[in-house]
Amino acid sequence: MLCEVYIFDAPYHIDRPFDYSPIPDAVRGAVVRVPFGRANKLRLGVVTAVKEGDAGEGIKPVHSVLTDRPAFTEEMLGLCLFLKDYTLCTFGEAARAILPPGALTGSFNVKYSKSCRLKLTGEEAAALLLAKGRAGIRSEGQRRVISYLSDITTADYNLVRTLPGVTSQHIAALAEKGIIEIDSSEQIRNPYAEYARERDTSPINLTPAQTAAYSTVEALYLENAPRAALLYGVTGSGKTKVIMKAIDRVIEDGKSIIMMVPEIALTPQTVSIFCKRYGERVAVIHSSLSNGERLDAWRRIKRGEVDLVIGTRSAVFAPLDNLGMIVIDEEHEHTYKSESDPKYHARDVAAYRAGKNNALMLLASATPSVESFHKAETGKYTLVPLRERYGGFRLPDAVIVDMREELRLGNITPISERLLHSLEEVRDNGKQAILFLNRRGYNSQISCKECGEVISCPRCSVSLTYHTAGRGGKLLCHLCGHTEPTPRTCPSCSADRLSFLGFGTQKVEGALGEYLEDMRVMRMDADTTGGKQAYDRMTDEFRSGEYDILLGTQMVAKGHDFPNVTLVGVVLADTSLYLSDFRASEKTFSLLTQVIGRAGRASDNGVAVIQTYSPKNEIIRLACTQNYDEFYRGEIELRRTLAYPPFCDMVQLTLTAENERDVLVGATELSETVISKLKGEYSALPVTVFGPFEAQVYRVNEKYRMRMVIKCRLNKESRRFFHELLCIYAQKRNVSLAIDLNPLTV
Repeated sequence: MLCEVYIFDAPYHIDRPFDYSPIPDAVRGAVVRVPFGRANKLRLGVVTAVKEGDAGEGIKPVHSVLTDRPAFTEEMLGLCLFLKDYTLCTFGEAARAILPPGALTGSFNVKYSKSCRLKLTGEEAAALLLAKGRAGIRSEGQRRVISYLSDITTADYNLVRTLPGVTSQHIAALAEKGIIEIDSSEQIRNPYAEYARERDTSPINLTPAQTAAYSTVEALYLENAPRAALLYGVTGSGKTKVIMKAIDRVIEDGKSIIMMVPEIALTPQTVSIFCKRYGERVAVIHSSLSNGERLDAWRRIKRGEVDLVIGTRSAVFAPLDNLGMIVIDEEHEHTYKSESDPKYHARDVAAYRAGKNNALMLLASATPSVESFHKAETGKYTLVPLRERYGGFRLPDAVIVDMREELRLGNITPISERLLHSLEEVRDNGKQAILFLNRRGYNSQISCKECGEVISCPRCSVSLTYHTAGRGGKLLCHLCGHTEPTPRTCPSCSADRLSFLGFGTQKVEGALGEYLEDMRVMRMDADTTGGKQAYDRMTDEFRSGEYDILLGTQMVAKGHDFPNVTLVGVVLADTSLYLSDFRASEKTFSLLTQVIGRAGRASDNGVAVIQTYSPKNEIIRLACTQNYDEFYRGEIELRRTLAYPPFCDMVQLTLTAENERDVLVGATELSETVISKLKGEYSALPVTVFGPFEAQVYRVNEKYRMRMVIKCRLNKESRRFFHELLCIYAQKRNVSLAIDLNPLTV
């Protein structure tokens, strides 16, 4: 017999199964250590097949089977192979994506707690303390332990250890004599355990519109076959109630569910709702958890102690058995696409797992991605509409403010007169407001009025952003993290004429403090949410009324349900509108629609104030009226005319090198290789090639980048073409090639 083994750290061009002669327990899915290469260095891998064959000359034996690492189930192996083929990653990159941190290296960091338990009755303990000579306990430290435990029987080991005059030797001696017993048990690290203490098992009452939507979802689930549905409902229509009703139905059948949310900031709100309903059988997975917390969640899921997994993108890999439904809330969000290998989209992985488990994939959004809505329109997904707000609450009234007029009137602050007046009304009425600006920092750039020089990052081809921190503030690169003190004079010409341009969340926070001193402002952006569970704490504090204004970047714009919020302000609606990306209109419409929908979600009517330098822009107008249908009709026709997704796939090839000449030469060679192959063996592939040209940010962290973009249809043949390109460039030392299939930005 022979066994096929994938090596976890194999480079791309040799990432394939290698034959080894097996040893006992080297079965399919086992993690093994095998000799590899001429030096026979021991490497980790996984057995993917056991087959008949002759272990002839040159076939090496498996060195050992690692029983302390999680074995790969059939579904895990299938997922790895799917990711490898679908995203053009290595098997090892796929394995690391689906397993918790440390699983492959064995650094599990399982936490145990020890306790001391007295094996004597209270009377026996008292007699032992009173006894003389050999029958008694002469050590004062041991006597204190017995006396302490005689009152409570059992106590935490570390607590006993801190008693005056008590050492670990005293405790060990008592255990040796059989007087006490030291118990060791695994301690589960679950920062959301407290959410399950308060239970809510009240019936879910649906409106007629919600009932109709649920009935469609339930019928699809009951088909017990791979199905996909798009729950399309306006903001505030009560999509969560429909989802919860569907989850109830799946759990009744003894099946499990994955529910994904796009932002860590949404997790506490979602977890609170679902833990109150489903108690301890909920697990949470996201990147802000510690490695130990993620590991414990994964192990609880693996042991079958969980019915519902809630989390961000990586939760799609949760090792649930008997999977009945996968929910992707706010399915349009870009955070569901990974930008590092494996470059998967959670929606594609969910579709694969739904197919393997005869499960339902339920997408939900008020602003579905154009690709998803097109699939619903053409019958690949079932469209489940919810077109009215829950409780009959009206959509917010939207007001567009022309910031050009504000400048003409002499207002150079980020806050218009209309927005300021609306904030004052919020204050006077005891309500709350959300202000959204998709740009952090104080000023977006610093330039010299004398020579025109813009102070840029020495490692990236972007301007540095000014942040107020400490004396004089600092300049920060939002790409590589480079920081430097704020200069007093121009670094280029030494002139004392520096100009601070643009604004970010810090500057808006300062303006609010100046004009509305009595309103409490919470700023939520990447600079304020670095601490562990900072999102949870901040959203809880805002929801409880400790702050009047929540100011932040994208993390404040999506999914939140704050009943006391009656005003939403978009400080600058143009931020994403004019990006050089074919999805710019879609991203702007979605973001504005979502943030506007945060207002007036209770009985109070909501108002949205949209500040822009493009007040007549059609996308902004449609977002203000929450008119997705009209937006979609215009966008899908434009994409059909220009042959953009969903009418094609986009593939981005990015070359990177530390030396600028290497990347320029490499780009020319890549172009020649692509054209040669497309004229030769791949001449039947219908493709359109653009480039090579500089990446949108040419230099990042001292590395230069060139790119090519290819329009095509992704299938087995086109993937083989891109695979061959990666194999060629995986062997080059001075330049590297990365390929992203349907990237976030093109």
